[in-house]
Amino acid sequence: MIFRTKVDISKAPWTIGYQDKIALLGSCFSDNIAHKMSEFYFQVTCNPTGTLYNPVSIAHHIDDVAPDADVIIITFGTAWVYVDKKLSAVSNQWSAVVDNCQKRPAADFIRRRLTVDEIVDLWLPIIERYSTKRFIFTVSPIRHIKDGLHENTLSKSILLLAVEKLLSNQKSEVTNRQSPIYFPSYEILLDELRDYRFYSDDMLHPSPVAIAYIWQQFMDTFISADTQREMETLRALWLNRNHRSLHPGSPEDEAFRIKTEAELHQLQSRYPWID
Repeated sequence: MIFRTKVDISKAPWTIGYQDKIALLGSCFSDNIAHKMSEFYFQVTCNPTGTLYNPVSIAHHIDDVAPDADVIIITFGTAWVYVDKKLSAVSNQWSAVVDNCQKRPAADFIRRRLTVDEIVDLWLPIIERYSTKRFIFTVSPIRHIKDGLHENTLSKSILLLAVEKLLSNQKSEVTNRQSPIYFPSYEILLDELRDYRFYSDDMLHPSPVAIAYIWQQFMDTFISADTQREMETLRALWLNRNHRSLHPGSPEDEAFRIKTEAELHQLQSRYPWID
C-alpha cells in the first residue's frame, strides 16, 4: 500500500554548480534554502535587505542582486500588499507598496490583494530584462494565518496562477535553456508530506525534517551528480569548522584545528570564495 502522494518533479534542463553565483529573494523559505546552500559553500546572496513576502516588494530589490547573479531563486509568500496612503498620492502604485510596515499605525496603509495579471505584468519585464539569467520560481508553503486560512488559500492560489502564467508566457517566447522553472515546494509540503509532524511548533512553518526533504528534492532537480559529490567534501569541511570541542585547548583539539585549517587552505585554491 502507498500512504502518501508523491510529487513528481522533472529534472531541470540546466543545473546549478559551484561556478554559479546564486541570488535568493522572497519569503523565509528562501532563507531556508539559502542556509542549506551556505552549508555546502555555494556562492549565495539572500535577501540582503531582509525577508520579503509579496511579489511587489521582491521586485523592488531584484536590481540589487540580479546583475551579479547567474541563478535567481524567487519565492512568493503572499499576494497581500500594504500601500502607503501618502506615497500613493505622489508616486506610482508599485512604489507605494511598502516592504514592511515598520510598526506604523494600520491607518497609514491600504491593505489589498494583488491580482494574477498585476503580478504577471510586473514580473514579465523583469524576466525579459534579465533574460540571460536562470530563474527558479517557487511559492512558499508557509501559511500566513493572520490573513485567515481561507484568505491564505486565495492568496496562494493567486501566486500559483501568476507563476504558471509567467512560465507559460516564457515557454512561448523563449526556446533556449534559460527558460524560467517552477519548483513545487508548496506542493511537496502540502500534498506529499501533508502531516503536522512535518511542521514546526507553530504549525505554520516547515520542520527541519521537512526542510531537509525539500532540499533533497531541490538538489535532485537542479544539481548534477558530480556537483553533489563535490558537496559532500565541502559539507565535511563546514561541519569540521563548526565543530565544538568537548575539551578546548587539548592536544587532540589543537591537532583537529590544524587539520581543519589545512583542509580549508587546500579547498580555497579551488573555491576562492570560501572565507
